Amino acid sequence: MTAKTNPIPSVWARRQREPEQPALSRDSIVREAIVMLDADGVDALSMRKLGARLNAGATSLYRHVATKDELIELAVDAVFGEITLPEVDTDDWRAEAVATCESFRGVALRHRWLASLIGQAGLVYLGPNLVVVSERMAALFAAIGFPEPSRAIDTLLSFVLGMSTSEAAFLTTVAKTGQTEAEFIAQLMPGAQEAVVGHEHLSGAIADAAATAAAGEPAVMRDQKFAYGVEVILDGLALRLPH
Repeated sequence: MTAKTNPIPSVWARRQREPEQPALSRDSIVREAIVMLDADGVDALSMRKLGARLNAGATSLYRHVATKDELIELAVDAVFGEITLPEVDTDDWRAEAVATCESFRGVALRHRWLASLIGQAGLVYLGPNLVVVSERMAALFAAIGFPEPSRAIDTLLSFVLGMSTSEAAFLTTVAKTGQTEAEFIAQLMPGAQEAVVGHEHLSGAIADAAATAAAGEPAVMRDQKFAYGVEVILDGLALRLPH
């Protein structure tokens, strides 16, 4: 009689083996993998390199994590555990939603590999931390009376993820140059000015960006753009609440 195969190809659906090496655990493997991902990105992560950093062979890692894909699933869910969960407070639901969005963005910018992996890491929605975030957001939006809370949440988080993905990609590019963000933007300004010749309506935005870069505050501009977008989305969603 053949053994039953796992019907769901996800780390969350597979029983974890008992540890055979006390110094090595799934949690320690995932923590070190996140350090590597933060430093060098997804392409640089391998079970061999990870094993070397942990003073363990790749075979030892496979006793705890079957594949690199499973490791990615675990890393994604681990960083989701850093997101601030909203309180189900119907008196100030917008503040709770904003705080969660800002926390989500903060996690995505600290771990710049995250945004590109969400939706690609297998059945990542089975992860316990992501489930908790989803459940708390759903509870908040349901408590204030959204007729379709899941759609409202999807709309809001799609914006957060889109903005975070763009920011993470930009900051990764800046980091590769060895320049500060302000220096990088200031360097682009002459070319940007030439690009708007004949399009004078854009010159104000370019001037604002140049002034912000010169003041060394591009991060402030990014914060403001994000906050504005979240407020606009929430304004639109609020119109769908029953009066």
